[in-house]
Amino acid sequence: MSLVPHPHAIRLALLGCTPGNGHPYSWSAMFNGYHREAMTAECPFAGIPQYLNKQPAETLTIAGAKVTHICCTGDGGFTAEHVAKCSLIPHVVDRPEDVIGHVDAVIIATDLGHEHVARARPFIEAGLPVFIDKPLTDNAPDLQVFKAWVAAGKPILSSSSMRYTKEFLPYRLSTRELGDLRFVSVTTPKSWETYGIHALEAMYPILGPGFLSARNTGTAERNIVHLKHRAGVDVIVVASADMYGSFGCLQLCGTAGKVQVASGDTFFSFKAQLEAFIGYLRTGVPPFPFSETVELMQLVIAGIRSREQGGREVLLSEI
Repeated sequence: MSLVPHPHAIRLALLGCTPGNGHPYSWSAMFNGYHREAMTAECPFAGIPQYLNKQPAETLTIAGAKVTHICCTGDGGFTAEHVAKCSLIPHVVDRPEDVIGHVDAVIIATDLGHEHVARARPFIEAGLPVFIDKPLTDNAPDLQVFKAWVAAGKPILSSSSMRYTKEFLPYRLSTRELGDLRFVSVTTPKSWETYGIHALEAMYPILGPGFLSARNTGTAERNIVHLKHRAGVDVIVVASADMYGSFGCLQLCGTAGKVQVASGDTFFSFKAQLEAFIGYLRTGVPPFPFSETVELMQLVIAGIRSREQGGREVLLSEI
């Protein structure tokens, strides 16, 4: 059953901004198209026009939806007016709540998990479907709030784009040629709090649910996290602050073979992630169970808790 009331193009609001996060520019462009000259010359995130400019016009945008409103509350270092110029958004509002009554769904494009309950609450209470950028949250009390909202039937979706990485797709479908997996590793730059979920969600659809514990023996700048899975797989996730040259390096080691592969097509994964949200709005059927998001957030939280407690092994059952 559709979550949007009208057959017209879905009207979306793009909300929020945080330091180092260019999603308001890129995600809006994937719905609206973009002003090529302004985006190329003025976008503060140089990588965004680089991958947008490679796309053919006929495959750039997601059909049946437009970003009609934008509000850039937060300390992201850019303005809603500038995003609207670059990404062809017709309406700029001063307060996020101002979009209520004018859009069919909202996208909260911020990556600070501790802010997301407060950012989402007005729209959840107004009955609007919400997509929330990764991580959904980074603490146990807020995770309980989201679980209660979803249990009450509120339409909420959250994911990392790494769930949709093109290069990892064959191994999401099958790892039979590798035998039984015994060891997996995956890497990311930046912080565990904001980018650890990218690494986690890259490998999660391959292994599936069943994680037992997390142990972070690193530091805030260099997180080394050992995860245990009930299938007998040990996973090492590294989130090292300045490791920009090694984003999304995935290694799968099994009893019969091994493979190493790296993520590459950023545009593909972002577009597929957003298309999944539009599909959810059209059908009412989520692209994956919310229980997976809960388990992933438990891993994020366990990694933080373990680091803060001197590298203690934290069971997911504690969270």
